[in-house]
Amino acid sequence: MKHLLNERICALFRCNWQHTFTYWSVFFSFGLCVAFLGPTILDLRCQTQSTLQEITLVFFSQQFFLFIGSTIGGFFSKTLVNSLSALALSTLIISVVFAIIPLCHKLLMLAFALAVSGLAMGIIDTISNLQLVKIYQKDSTVFLQALHFFVGLGALVSPLIADPFLSETSCVIGNSSANATSLTHLRNKLTGRLMPNESIVHLHTEGQVVTNVSYAFWIMALINLPVPIAIFVLMYRERLFACGSDPSRRLLNGDVLAMKTWGTSTGLSEDTGHQKETSRSHVDVFSCCLLGNTRGFPLSFFGIHILGGLVLFCFDGIVGSYTGFVYTYAVEPPMNLPHKTAGYLTCVFWAAITVGRLSAIPLSYHFKPVRLLTISQVGVIVTLLLLLIFSNSSVFLFIGTCCLGLFISSIFPCMLALTEDILEYKGCATTVLVTGAGMGEMLLQVLVGSVMHYQGSFSFLVCGMLFGCLGFAFFILLYFVKQNHRNFTEALPNNSYTERPEENGIKTCSDAVLNS
Repeated sequence: MKHLLNERICALFRCNWQHTFTYWSVFFSFGLCVAFLGPTILDLRCQTQSTLQEITLVFFSQQFFLFIGSTIGGFFSKTLVNSLSALALSTLIISVVFAIIPLCHKLLMLAFALAVSGLAMGIIDTISNLQLVKIYQKDSTVFLQALHFFVGLGALVSPLIADPFLSETSCVIGNSSANATSLTHLRNKLTGRLMPNESIVHLHTEGQVVTNVSYAFWIMALINLPVPIAIFVLMYRERLFACGSDPSRRLLNGDVLAMKTWGTSTGLSEDTGHQKETSRSHVDVFSCCLLGNTRGFPLSFFGIHILGGLVLFCFDGIVGSYTGFVYTYAVEPPMNLPHKTAGYLTCVFWAAITVGRLSAIPLSYHFKPVRLLTISQVGVIVTLLLLLIFSNSSVFLFIGTCCLGLFISSIFPCMLALTEDILEYKGCATTVLVTGAGMGEMLLQVLVGSVMHYQGSFSFLVCGMLFGCLGFAFFILLYFVKQNHRNFTEALPNNSYTERPEENGIKTCSDAVLNS
């Protein structure tokens, strides 16, 4: 059985390797944008000659429009040409934004540029996840794990590129009151969106600006430039630039030849590559969510969407709040770690997430998403509990950070694969889950920051523990709703509810393999 599973997955990948690598590279662009702002924020403050209170507004600008982009991204996934065009434009926008950030000498200009990049990031997030789910369906877990590995890779590369160009002293000539240590401390504080007391380090806004951070942004723009080029190459390969191309063509219709080849090699007849004509219309991306199309859907259908979104709201919120505030927690009582030592915690966390997603790729071959999700969520809760118990141990803080990153790394892709599998790949779940995850990352950071401000740094771990338990409770509810939903669909005549629409009446290479 495992041999047949591996053969099928390999065959699917051979059919769709160029699409897959393109979506993976697009998520590398997403990762570059995720992590660059925190390390470079003080240099951008000097560039725009703004105060600390003013420069932190750009965090909100990027996060808010990322949420909007995630929400509207599903509308571009109706056809292949729309999907690839949106991805090409979004990744090209990211390179352009990287290139023009050094030219933004006014705060509003910088906020606008980051808002545009956030919008592009949100569109990338939704479309890439959605298209991989469409291609691989019940085998999508493996490829989603790899997709999210590239986010972690981009998030690791971005700070490494920026680091040599960051100012170690005040980047406004004439101000000698700030030294390298205090600026490093302040930079890590700002990464967590907490507003430090400006009396600790006085930063001037007037004077000659001296910073080399522009080179970091131009390097990132060049590194990202091959991504939109790769998308244009894929569009050319799929003949989407031709005047006679069908604008309504769905995902991967160009793989009919590969489908025939697969059918021959596996003993499938050529007739299995074609779908009988039906009078059904295609299901649009959001048709399952529109009020006019909800007739006949059970309550469990909506419950799965809501509960899946809430699970990712909690656990992606933990990722955002942990990366944002673990430094602040480490440098304050009871930890009192040196600023330089505490600065490594965020890097350790992102490295653990990247390694966790890489190791989850082979694990996805052998374990179902529900089992991986259970282990991961229990691991997150146990790790946070141990961090609370050993809250005075700096050694265990690093060990716990590493374990937390490993456990939490695979929750998003596994949750996405599980939910779409339950709902028979109708596409709406991906948009809802991506939006829920983005909302959690944005809102829970604000909530945790406010609680830490009034209750102290120890509340940081307490909040994480509460979010983890709440997310696991939503997951347990989702499991029971899933059972009710499957009982409902199995009771329908001819399984009419779960029947999946084909692509313009023709099965693709992926369809032939999935149904073999």
